[in-house]
Amino acid sequence: MKRILVTGGSGFIGTNLIDYYLKENAEILNIDIKPPQKMSHSMLWRNIDIRESDNLRNHFIDFHPDYVIHLAARADLKGKTIEDYSSNTVGVSNIVNVCNEVSTIKKVIFTSTMLVCKSGYVPLNSNDYCPSNLYGESKEIGEKIVKDSSSKLKYEWVIVRPASIWGPWFGPTYRGFFELILKRRYFNFTGKMSCKTYGYIGNIVYQIDEILKAYESHGKTLYLGDYEPTCIREWAHEIGKETDHSICTVPKSFIWLLAKIGDLLSFFKIKFPMNSFRFKNMTTDNILPLNETKKFAPLTLFDRIAGNKETIKWMREFYFKKK
Repeated sequence: MKRILVTGGSGFIGTNLIDYYLKENAEILNIDIKPPQKMSHSMLWRNIDIRESDNLRNHFIDFHPDYVIHLAARADLKGKTIEDYSSNTVGVSNIVNVCNEVSTIKKVIFTSTMLVCKSGYVPLNSNDYCPSNLYGESKEIGEKIVKDSSSKLKYEWVIVRPASIWGPWFGPTYRGFFELILKRRYFNFTGKMSCKTYGYIGNIVYQIDEILKAYESHGKTLYLGDYEPTCIREWAHEIGKETDHSICTVPKSFIWLLAKIGDLLSFFKIKFPMNSFRFKNMTTDNILPLNETKKFAPLTLFDRIAGNKETIKWMREFYFKKK
């Protein structure tokens, strides 16, 4: 029976991973500063900050895992200094070192982000970085900590860079996209809309598991995401079709104006569904290189239509009721 320790297991990806490995009859420990989103995961959770090395070490040694999937991170864009993202730097350093002290550990997956390179930037190799924000910078530092330590590590390791991931238990960014459509408040606009690499969570869990099992993945830096790019315009129409709702199209200038209004309102701490950051995100392509990942995880378990159905079901049965 596998023993798998997941850091950040209370988050979006972690919740789905734990569900998957419970079905596989693995023994699981979730280390996170936040409680699980699912009550059924409560017995697996320990309230531990990965920046506190002594407490972290004790729980790693007590659980003696076979595998570690490191997801824990600060992932918002609100930090003012790189020190605000110490979970992504100091935390990674602690995980690297603590794992080296536990002889049972065979492999560690370190989760980074596609934002180590800004949207639209095509890196020359896995050591070519171009982050556009402090979060991306902190993840670059985390990757370099792993790579710089590689010669002394006693376990196999892989760095994964998830694309924009969506599905049941997801957070506000893409949950908001679904929510606007389900509430019939979403509009496509004229002109170019972005085409990007997204990832449905069921496919991402499969990719992580296959990468974890593959010896040949050791030392790789791999992107995670669906192999077929997603165009926002088409995706919105697909979600609308599932809910018997026809998506309207408005002039691009109207959405641009809403973005400027959103920027102004944010200055006064007033929430608004559109701003310049989101507008740019909706108009900038970002297709990630996934050929290496496909070698280890060649299948697509869920197409986008199936993912839409599962996500809408979760939102109706859990998210909206919880609100």
